[in-house]
Amino acid sequence: MIHDVIIIGGGPAGMTAALYALRNGKSVCVIEREGFGGQITHSPRVENYPGIASMSGNEFADTLMSQIMNLGADIELENAQQVIKTDRLFNVHTEEGSAHQGRSVILATGVKHRLLGLDGEQELTGNGVSYCAVCDGDFFAGENVCVVGGGNSALQDALLLSAKCASVTVVQDLPALTAEQVLQKQAMHRDNISIQTNARVTALLQQDGQLTGIRVQSDQGAPRDIPCSGLFIAIGLVPDNAPFRNLAALTPQGYFDADERCLTGTPGVFTAGDCRNKNIRQLTTAVGDGAVAALAACRYVDAVMADHPDGC
Repeated sequence: MIHDVIIIGGGPAGMTAALYALRNGKSVCVIEREGFGGQITHSPRVENYPGIASMSGNEFADTLMSQIMNLGADIELENAQQVIKTDRLFNVHTEEGSAHQGRSVILATGVKHRLLGLDGEQELTGNGVSYCAVCDGDFFAGENVCVVGGGNSALQDALLLSAKCASVTVVQDLPALTAEQVLQKQAMHRDNISIQTNARVTALLQQDGQLTGIRVQSDQGAPRDIPCSGLFIAIGLVPDNAPFRNLAALTPQGYFDADERCLTGTPGVFTAGDCRNKNIRQLTTAVGDGAVAALAACRYVDAVMADHPDGC
């Protein structure tokens, strides 16, 4: 079967793209290699999505998944590894040996948060460990929290959290912070922000499945335990876009080099969500990208079909 739109990635951006394409009468195949919903499924409470006071990330993903399946989306749990463009079609090859044909492709491959790699980190995600201060900061109002990292994202998180939390401890494993000087000055002038450099987190402390603190080892001295109810990890994001570099240019950091129009350099190929080069990565911006990319893909498919009514 030749689909009008093949979407690689089943996170909020990819499933929103599927929703918009399906509602525009297009046949859609969504290919996801792990689990539908992406990073949002790690959020036990989402309270910043317009119109919904509170929901879990899993609830959001499940509802969106049911919505697109009820509209007729074809779902493939496979790992897309290569896309080859022929005359007017795209052939998507997967690790499992499948080949899917489509008239357009939307790359919504998402990103992964770089992890500390400590015991209990995944189990404590959503139970004190977070990767998004904007999403989860309000849950720790009046409490003591820690931020791991020393770049712009970490300092921005620390400044945001300092406005609502009792104290914020920034832990950086390098001799100095790497954030812009203006952010460093702002952080150093906040009375409730303390900064520890040349220190690394070696263990996550917990009780009854809830984070209670972190153990920090500095270059000199004995390990020290820092009590905290929240740990915000801001040590970078990892895109996985290299297999599709033949379709879309990548930034030095590995993101698809596309603006808010979600266009790539290849006609018929679009990108959406956190995998795209952008400043803000939130659930709302992901679904916004999905809508933009889908409508662009629909216009492309309509133009192709108008020129080639035989459907090939």
